[in-house]
Amino acid sequence: MQFQYSAGAFVYRKASGKIQFLILQKIKRGTEDMGRVIEYDLPKGHIEKGESAEQAAVREIKEETGLSVSLAPYFRESTKYFFYENRQKVFKQVKFFIARATDEKVSISKEHIGYEWQELEAAMQKLKHKDLVKLMTKVGDYISRLEDMAQLNKEYSILPESAKGWQLSKTLVPGEGRLDSSIMVIGQAPGRNEDLERRPFIGRSGRLLDRLLRKGGLNRSKVYITSAVQFFPPENRLPTTDEVSACRPFLERQIAIVKPRYMILLGNLSSSEIAGIGEVQKNHGKIVEVKGIKCLITFHPAAALRFHGNEKLMVDDFRKLRQLIAK
Repeated sequence: MQFQYSAGAFVYRKASGKIQFLILQKIKRGTEDMGRVIEYDLPKGHIEKGESAEQAAVREIKEETGLSVSLAPYFRESTKYFFYENRQKVFKQVKFFIARATDEKVSISKEHIGYEWQELEAAMQKLKHKDLVKLMTKVGDYISRLEDMAQLNKEYSILPESAKGWQLSKTLVPGEGRLDSSIMVIGQAPGRNEDLERRPFIGRSGRLLDRLLRKGGLNRSKVYITSAVQFFPPENRLPTTDEVSACRPFLERQIAIVKPRYMILLGNLSSSEIAGIGEVQKNHGKIVEVKGIKCLITFHPAAALRFHGNEKLMVDDFRKLRQLIAK
């Protein structure tokens, strides 16, 4: 049996406030002399030696459509199927990404005869492969979340301009991860490294968090990570009550966009804000339900770095969540 590996993308644009997908037209193989039956497909092709799936997807989009695109981070889905070629069975896996067109001029390759920009329902009717149709439903939902989160971050980033007596950094550190993840991790506030890089949990605390997630059978790329306050407090002080209150609506909107089934609340501040439980030392390992979401109460990784005994307790806490998810 042969094995083939390809990569492609759902390429979209926003036109007149509506999301449209790029669908390519080509002549169905074997029908050239039968009235040229047209079939529809997405930009995709073989992953070449030395390429990552992401690189292959971007290259294929450029070669087949002439478009420059930006891939949505963290989104990756696969389709798998078998077919016969020259009487030999072939297993094929195609990794799909979401790509937003950064320009409008489409220039199709010779293997295609045309293209269409179609809204979700129309595009699903054109694509006959059942796995693609099923996947496109998830893609449409994910793009909606992408657009909502981009708008949220835009509004959140200008909060320092409107809040009186602002004492935090003026640089927003956005949340990151799968926007449709079933697991959301909520910390306290960014540190200095996070403020400089504009990414949550990338310093020592972040490396420990990554290890703890793995101990819990989780992967950082599959969860969504954010903080109760997403602006760096000078000298790593605790955010004030007013600062937490100013940021609270944006945290609630993030939760509404991601729609997690589980949340990991790191430290007193996030546990108090979300679950009304502030004494983590006494309550770590508890799983409480808040508005239908199961929340794990545990220490902040920084507390485990200061007091190494807390790291073992955190490992046990994360394993409790792993057992809950497994059920």
